[in-house]
Amino acid sequence: MALDLHALPKLRDGLSFLYAEHVRVEQTTEAIELQDKDGRTSVPVAALGVLLLGPGSTITHAAVRALVDNGCSIGWLGEYGVRCYAQGLGETHSARHILRQAELLCNAETRAVVVRRMYGYRFGYQPGAELSLNQIRGMEGVRVRDAYAAASEQYGVPWVGRSYDRNHWNQGDPVNRALSAANACLNGICHAAIVSGGYSPALGFVHTGKQLSFVWDIADLYKTTITIPLAFRIASESAEQVERRARLACRDAFREQRLLQRVLPDIDALLDLPVPYEVEAEQSSEDGTYGLGLWAKLFEESEGT
Repeated sequence: MALDLHALPKLRDGLSFLYAEHVRVEQTTEAIELQDKDGRTSVPVAALGVLLLGPGSTITHAAVRALVDNGCSIGWLGEYGVRCYAQGLGETHSARHILRQAELLCNAETRAVVVRRMYGYRFGYQPGAELSLNQIRGMEGVRVRDAYAAASEQYGVPWVGRSYDRNHWNQGDPVNRALSAANACLNGICHAAIVSGGYSPALGFVHTGKQLSFVWDIADLYKTTITIPLAFRIASESAEQVERRARLACRDAFREQRLLQRVLPDIDALLDLPVPYEVEAEQSSEDGTYGLGLWAKLFEESEGT
């Protein structure tokens, strides 16, 4: 059987992310090139996971094609990286994962199972079946507040709560600005992984109703162990350029904690992805016919009611 090698691109082999602003991105022979007032920088794209473009950036059609052909996702971010305006698609062709995601989300019982798994991942243990989802959410709120308090005490940074105003960004305290910059990087990596794995960033289980709901679901798995302590450490060292220093620290932390190697396997486990998988069952044939496994299952269930 001939396999489609683009079906599940290996995001885990990538080099995390690259953030750039006020640059022009063009294609060169074997890479892309970032051009700014200080000169030109060549960037190999074969192993780059995601390119995050900040304000003042432009990119050519050829550069976009080169990035996507190499499995690199592209994100367009707002000032300081606190908003994600758009995300370029990865190279996945199979709909297998998004069908599984939608199947679990559209059933109240299976959705609750996935939500419990997500909270269990965060806690490090599976919450008891006797606990309601509201009780589990309350436990999660306590866990996050404790994480902020512990980081505040460890690094000696005062903490008054999560608060920032995009319209008056520089008036925010350094730790909140560092958290926003770090979380933007984390969201970008999770977004890239979700798209590269063939999942939908919009079909969230805990978060719902937004185009990035599933991104927030997955990013929340890692915040207390990565971005929260990182942001407090950065703020404790200096109040200068906290956003840039937080991004650089995220790049190192993602590599040290092997985040790219973890995200897609974690998602697969949370959604209990069935294996093995026959690739051609989900692909259209040359004569235009399609595998109807999911629809056949739905029709069988309908006839049985």
